[in-house]
Amino acid sequence: MSYTNVLVEKKDRIGFITLNRPQQMNTFNIPFARELNDALWEMENDPEVRVVVINAAGKHFSTGISLAEFKGKSHKEYREFIRLMDEHNHTIAKMKKPVIASVKGLCLANGAGLSFACDLTVATEDSKFGTTAINVGLICLGPAVPLARCVGRKKTLEMVLTGKMITAAEAERLGLVNRVVPKEQLEEATLELATQLAAKSPLALQVGKTGIYAMQDVPYNQALDHLSLLFASHCSTEDAEEGVRAFLEKREPVWRER
Repeated sequence: MSYTNVLVEKKDRIGFITLNRPQQMNTFNIPFARELNDALWEMENDPEVRVVVINAAGKHFSTGISLAEFKGKSHKEYREFIRLMDEHNHTIAKMKKPVIASVKGLCLANGAGLSFACDLTVATEDSKFGTTAINVGLICLGPAVPLARCVGRKKTLEMVLTGKMITAAEAERLGLVNRVVPKEQLEEATLELATQLAAKSPLALQVGKTGIYAMQDVPYNQALDHLSLLFASHCSTEDAEEGVRAFLEKREPVWRER
């Protein structure tokens, strides 16, 4: 399959998906989200691939959904749009193969959600993570689902409601990152982990991942669907439109009085 917004490569039983919108800080739009999801399924269905790595072109992993997408949509259109923005979260959870995020630079909002949804994450020392959508009047509900699975309710609420960014070291302490390395060692460290997994029994890897996901007390996909609907509803509110507009106009937002 041919891709533009992501790059796909296979080597030594490892599949690589490179986020390829570097000039836009690898932000999500409709073609990008579709290609990412298609590439994940292509890797899942490829018998030559045992482990999948998601990395990024440019300086940053991903800074979330492109703000240009948040305008001129009906509630129904937002529901379909947000469902697509969250599709990779469903896909990674359904995949039997381990998926590793290789993170550098900024990893924010839907980009952070992608990293949280991956089974393992390697990050550079200078990378930063954050569920920052609230800073423009939106809210990171899709990313909150894999986030809560990693850090629990209180820390999830703190991160989602404040929009504060955290360092890679803090993300590692919270269990959001497995390894933190100097930026010049990111590729080597990611490849080392992927190679280690690729050498294991493919069946054991599949059983291990499937079993661990099955332990969750609330169905993952049900939670994602519910929060996707909530976010789609929020996207058509006055505060959401004002927040995005104010950010693009480089001014302070004026929130609606309740």
